[in-house]
Amino acid sequence: MKTKTVKNEVNGASDTERLRAQLVSLHMTYVEQNFEVLGQKAALEQSAHVDYLAKLIDGESCRRDDRSTERRIAAARLPVLKTLEQFEWSWPASINQMQIRHLFRLDFLKEKGNIIFIGNVGLGKSHFATALAHTACLQGHSALFTTAINIINSLAAAQASGGIKREMNKYLKPELLVIDELGYLPIDKFGADCLFQIISARYERSSTLITSNRAFKHWAEIFNNDGVLASALLDRLLHHAETVLIEGKSYRMKDQIDNLKV
Repeated sequence: MKTKTVKNEVNGASDTERLRAQLVSLHMTYVEQNFEVLGQKAALEQSAHVDYLAKLIDGESCRRDDRSTERRIAAARLPVLKTLEQFEWSWPASINQMQIRHLFRLDFLKEKGNIIFIGNVGLGKSHFATALAHTACLQGHSALFTTAINIINSLAAAQASGGIKREMNKYLKPELLVIDELGYLPIDKFGADCLFQIISARYERSSTLITSNRAFKHWAEIFNNDGVLASALLDRLLHHAETVLIEGKSYRMKDQIDNLKV
């Protein structure tokens, strides 16, 4: 009898080690790290087997959801992490708070709609764009944050190396593409054509968010003074879009302005 007990203990240890190895192989990290502790707790509480299993699977599911969210945020290439709660609503001279808060419900993503933030520098356009991309990632959507100039530069480099199709596809895949700072720097014909192709290809397939310091009537100047291209781009961009206008002085100049008042 004594020999049999020892043998059972040895077999038990072997079974545990084999199970642990299988869980590692299946990448079930939470289950591998917690099945013994939760098993002991279930035995003490005399929990049903299905309840014990449910806790393990629920923990594993939450772990995988967290990892997926982390990967989406990393892939979005956000310059910084911003939230809606961090914004100082009292600073802009004119801003539609209700309109912006409604955008964070992300209904526009379901409708494949676009968002355009227009206003002078330092009024929070990039803040909202970053926060919306971050919110989209948290809610299971893919996103990519970039600037208009970075898109053009990356596509120019890709064209030189023969990989422009692959590089272009990078801007077509995300459910939400944020193009920041459109109009801040001049764009040549190649850049204008590239941005037109991206926005046209995404039309009614996925959402594009653009921030700009230029009113729509000046967009021809942005696109190498090509009024026809600018008109065609706006036609696609604004068909399913919401425009957010923000007016006021730059928040980044707030301290200097306050000092002048003293």
